[in-house]
Amino acid sequence: MSSNLIQRMSAAREQSDKLFKLIRRDARYERPIPERHRIIFYLGHLEAFDWNILQPRLAGTKIFDPEFDRLFAFGIDPVDGGLPSDRRTDWPSEKQVQRYNTRVRAALDEAIQSGEWSGDEPGSQLLNVAIEHRLMHLETLSYMLHQLGIDQKLRAGRTAAPSAAGFEPAMVEIPAGRATLGANAGEFGWDNEFEAQSAFVNAFTVDRFKVSNGQFLEFLRAGGYRDRALWTDEGWNWKEHHGIENPIFWRANHDAYLLRTMFDEIPLPLEWPVYVSHAEASAYAAWAGKRLPTEAEWHRAAYGTLDGEERPFPWGNEAPTAARGYFDLRSWDPAPVNAFPCARSAFGVEGMLANGWEWTCSLFEPLPGFRPFSFYPGYSANFFDGKHYVMKGGSPRTEKCMLRRSFRNWFQPHYQYVYAGFRCVK
Repeated sequence: MSSNLIQRMSAAREQSDKLFKLIRRDARYERPIPERHRIIFYLGHLEAFDWNILQPRLAGTKIFDPEFDRLFAFGIDPVDGGLPSDRRTDWPSEKQVQRYNTRVRAALDEAIQSGEWSGDEPGSQLLNVAIEHRLMHLETLSYMLHQLGIDQKLRAGRTAAPSAAGFEPAMVEIPAGRATLGANAGEFGWDNEFEAQSAFVNAFTVDRFKVSNGQFLEFLRAGGYRDRALWTDEGWNWKEHHGIENPIFWRANHDAYLLRTMFDEIPLPLEWPVYVSHAEASAYAAWAGKRLPTEAEWHRAAYGTLDGEERPFPWGNEAPTAARGYFDLRSWDPAPVNAFPCARSAFGVEGMLANGWEWTCSLFEPLPGFRPFSFYPGYSANFFDGKHYVMKGGSPRTEKCMLRRSFRNWFQPHYQYVYAGFRCVK
């Protein structure tokens, strides 16, 4: 087995251990997001997932706690409707979960080192899935902990956003051309990334920068949350039922607003990207006389070039580095929308792989040739339901391996908690 994969697995574990240590012990059974499990579930889930997909295919391993294997196997899709009703006492003690985790890691590490795999899937694919699954949950846990009270976390500092000169919102013309979605056979990716397809995209214009807090504030003060004409029926009913009046990361403070960061509340940084639900982003776009981009349009703006070639990254062939944006778990907070001009695309669009995911208007659907993973058949297929929308890009809490061009993220339109912003097109 590749030593690089083993090192990556170890590094991912270190990152998840570090994140859990930020939570005060008396808060580890809290449920910061009503639609999701309590934090204690995720403490066991990361190891249970690894065990459940790797153990059956590794020689010399034996099941030792089937109850925990089942209890921590699957999370909750954050859907509208009934909320989980479990009680704190329904869960095992933290010590029991930690003992389970320790045993899982020891058994897997010993078996992986021996390299005796069975089954049709290559061991490298399974390890990549385990690693990226954990890294995805590092981001999920980050925005969950964002909703946890500041006094329930141990301060880990925060990276100050680089200063940036005030920016003028502008739009960039994108000529007609082709965009490639998905990955080719032989590359690593999740099942929804296959197989690659080429789509023709008509000419359009796109916001040069993500929509900022300051721009969204104009929409809010213009009555955007009260203007029924800007919202879909579903979006309006959701907003009215839940009493949504502003982005979930904002808090009204007399005539001003505060932004809730991971460890503080600060005056709203007007040049940072706004993080909102798909429903809120769509309403803003309607107010601005624009719309959200399709997945293909987003790809064209990010990776296309004037000569028809496509780049692996918006800025070119160079792998992601700190100079290109806030990603790779290097910050708790975003930066100003114009903070990384060296990451602009060939057409001059900025910040497409950093600072926050970006909503598209495309439903999450399979690409031609889609085949579910045999060892995880529901990973994508369970969400091809016409209720989830594709997000592209990445956030400050997205690990750089998932900045590949083919990676797709998705959520329902009323889910506010993820670090997701947007830009508009015409």
